[in-house]
Amino acid sequence: MNMKVNKKGVVAAFFIATGMLAAYDAQAQRTYEEMELLTVNEQVTTVITASEPVRMVDISTDKVAGDQPIENIIRLKPKDTGHEDGEVLAIVTIVTERYRTQYALIYTTRMKEAVTDKEILLHERDAYNNPAVSMSTAEMVRFARRVWSSPAKFRNVATKAHRMVMRLNNIYAVGDYFFIDFSIENKTNIRFDIDEIRVKLADKKLAKATNAQIIELTPALVLEHGKTFRHGYRNVIVVKKMTFPNDKLLTIEMTERQISGRNISLNIDYEDVLSADSFNTTLLEEE
Repeated sequence: MNMKVNKKGVVAAFFIATGMLAAYDAQAQRTYEEMELLTVNEQVTTVITASEPVRMVDISTDKVAGDQPIENIIRLKPKDTGHEDGEVLAIVTIVTERYRTQYALIYTTRMKEAVTDKEILLHERDAYNNPAVSMSTAEMVRFARRVWSSPAKFRNVATKAHRMVMRLNNIYAVGDYFFIDFSIENKTNIRFDIDEIRVKLADKKLAKATNAQIIELTPALVLEHGKTFRHGYRNVIVVKKMTFPNDKLLTIEMTERQISGRNISLNIDYEDVLSADSFNTTLLEEE
C-alpha cells in the first residue's frame, strides 16, 4: 500500500515537539538569575515562612548561617562582612511535604534593603512528590478532626486513676497511620495542667521496669495542643502503623505539670489496634 507523506505536516510536528521539549527543559532547569532573589545583610536575620512543615533545607555555601526554629520557619544570616553589593552568597533550597523552592541570596551593604520577612508565595512553589511523606500534615489534621467529631465506638477500654477516667473512643487506620481518639473525664474540681503526653510500647507484665522493655514512640501528630482542662478532655494522636506481639501494650500516658502531679495511662491491647482495619472509612471521605 502506498501512503503519501505530508512533509510540511511532519516538519510542523517536529518543530512543535521540539518547542514542547524546550519548554519542558526550561521548566526543569533554572539558573540563579531566574530564581527569586533575596537581599541579605549580616546585621539582618531573614525569616522565610513556608505554608507547611519544612522537611529539608540546603544552603549551598558556608557564607550563610541558617537554622529552623520551628517546623515551617527558616532563619538565614550572612556570617561575615566584606562582601560586594550584588554578590551571590548562596542558593537556599527548601523542600516541604508537597513542594520545593529555591532562592538566590544576594548581598547588600545597605541594611535597609535586606529582606527581613519572606513568605513563600504560590508561584514560587514547584510541586514535589516527597517520597518520605505518605500523608501531609494538612491531610492528617483534616482526617484527625473528622475522627475527633465521630461518635465513640469503643466502650470497654478505659483506665481509672485519681478520680479520673481515661477512655479509648476510636481507632482508625488511614493510609500508613493509626488515628487514636481518646478522652479523659475529670470527676474532681481540680484543674489538670498537662505536662506531656507520651506514647509507649510496653510489656503487659513488667518484671522489672527497664528501658529495654519500654519503647518510646513519637506521634506523627497530636491534634489538640491545649495544656489545661477542668472536667473533660479529648484528643486524637496519630502514630505510624506498626505491628507488635500479643505480649505488648500500646500505652498513652498523660502527666500533670506539678511536681506532685497526677498521671493517668490508657493501655490499648493489640486486638483493639487490629480492629482499626474494620472501621468504615466513609466518615473520613466525606466533605
